[in-house]
Amino acid sequence: MTVENHRGVVIRAQAIRDVLERQRTLRWVVYSVLVGSVSGLGACAFFFLLEWGKFFALEFLAGYPPAKPAGEHLVMLEAAVPFRRWVLFLLPALGGLLSGLIVYRWAPEAEGHGTDAVIDAFHNKNGIIRTRVPFVKSIASIITLATGGSAGREGPIAQIGAGFGSWMGRVLKLTVRERRLLLLAGCAAGLGAIFRAPLGGALTAIEVLYREDFETEGIVLCIMSSVVANAIFTSIFGHQAIFETPPIRVTLPAELLIYAVMGLVCVPFGYLYVTVFYGLRDHVFKRLPLKRAFVPALGGLLVGCIGLWRPQVMSGGYGTIQQALLGQLSASLMLTLAVLKIFATSFTISSGGSGGVFGPSLFIGAMLGGAVGQLSNSWFPQVVGHPGTFALVGMGAFFAGVAKAPIGALLMVCEMTGGYGLVAPMMLTAVLAVLLSQRWALYEKQVLNKFHSPAHRADTVINVLQILKVGEVYQRGTPVTILPEDLSLDALKRFMKTTRESFFPVVDGGFHLRGILSLPDLRMVLFEESLSNLLVVGELASPPVSAGLQDTLYEALLKFLRSGYGQIPIEDPVQGVVGMLRLEELMEAYHREIQRLKQE
Repeated sequence: MTVENHRGVVIRAQAIRDVLERQRTLRWVVYSVLVGSVSGLGACAFFFLLEWGKFFALEFLAGYPPAKPAGEHLVMLEAAVPFRRWVLFLLPALGGLLSGLIVYRWAPEAEGHGTDAVIDAFHNKNGIIRTRVPFVKSIASIITLATGGSAGREGPIAQIGAGFGSWMGRVLKLTVRERRLLLLAGCAAGLGAIFRAPLGGALTAIEVLYREDFETEGIVLCIMSSVVANAIFTSIFGHQAIFETPPIRVTLPAELLIYAVMGLVCVPFGYLYVTVFYGLRDHVFKRLPLKRAFVPALGGLLVGCIGLWRPQVMSGGYGTIQQALLGQLSASLMLTLAVLKIFATSFTISSGGSGGVFGPSLFIGAMLGGAVGQLSNSWFPQVVGHPGTFALVGMGAFFAGVAKAPIGALLMVCEMTGGYGLVAPMMLTAVLAVLLSQRWALYEKQVLNKFHSPAHRADTVINVLQILKVGEVYQRGTPVTILPEDLSLDALKRFMKTTRESFFPVVDGGFHLRGILSLPDLRMVLFEESLSNLLVVGELASPPVSAGLQDTLYEALLKFLRSGYGQIPIEDPVQGVVGMLRLEELMEAYHREIQRLKQE
């Protein structure tokens, strides 16, 4: 793009921004539609390339046709190729090598799982994602997943949408706050499209930022963009849910106890997942005497070793999840696959490979839930009707525990499976998993709540000051020195010898405030003897500035800043001037409130 063309784009963008700036509602509608449209098209391109990539690498080259979920049959061809075990063994290593070379050459920040990068950009980077990152992340993730690397597709698609939202915020020169919201909208749109879960994608985007909070300010924008992206994606690839679910009946009270046990089972496996994931990254792969670009190839080689025994853990594994939902796998096989998936995902992503962790989390949860369901069905057949329902609930419970996003996980799984009849047991298991998993989290860039986020540092200051009233903090009963407006300069000099104050309210005969006398401002006339009996206080006072008893400390702070005074009078409509508010008192009240909030 030439300099002239770039300048033209910037000028047109500025003109659009000026028009939309005057219509706040219209502005957010337009922004959300734009972000949702681009994210939806990006999800379509990503899904198309990924499905054909998996067909070429796994089916055509290796001769291994992986199982597919009921709602994803984009490639209908069958590769009449014999199974080549050695190709399947080497494919993840080749994919890791290509992915590592691409990532570390053009965008090193695209390594690992992309959702954490989006969270980090929101909290710590003013909503900025480099323009090239989504493209690099997408290409590297497609290569990783297509060649059998164990990862998910939500990380790259979240970065595609979030990257476009960040880019649009920069081009339109929006505020940092607005850019962060567009970043979230793009993330929600990507998730809502690729998983055909518009509401779950929107809520996950605002929930995954915190362990104990929501970014509620972005909910409307995220929902609008997610709906638009989902509409575009489903109009091309169909509206069918990704997974087919077994017949669901009303849960018996006794069955809820077994669901609760399943929630407890998710906790130690979640701890193992997070520990192995970051343990291998920090204590093994980062310490290897290899260039970072080559480490993902080693991780891929380890995945290939697992794939020789259990190829079901390779790539996304959604077909295997489908089999677990239909009760087609044994309990021992599912427990084995759950453990192997933990290590395969850690080998892939912790080594620097590119992909997400949401998909593997669903896989592990489905295997754990399916195993519990199979065992419970054999032990209590009169209570557990279909063990596949436990696999569905396990998907949401396990991800909720490791990601600290129970509401988003619940809705995502319901929309991906159509299993709305299991909302009650899913809520129970998800809450149990979250409550018992507070000491660890899969997304290390999460913060506890808004008070711990740099993105809300300024909001915290303003909100605390807006909570407190002037009448609550000023020192009542302290004598107030009021000067009549007809007091002479000579009398003022004599009075100054008896006080250490520097600011005085000046009133008329009816005790109405007429001005503020600031002694530092009187230096020019204070020692002019010829003026001592000619000037009065009313002529020397500055315009009146005062705070009401019901004013907030934020309003009072603005008056301090505008006037430059160290003290301002406090006025009551009936009694007149009742006290003086010092700037030091205001700041002390602010610090006390901050400490109180921290303790709570």
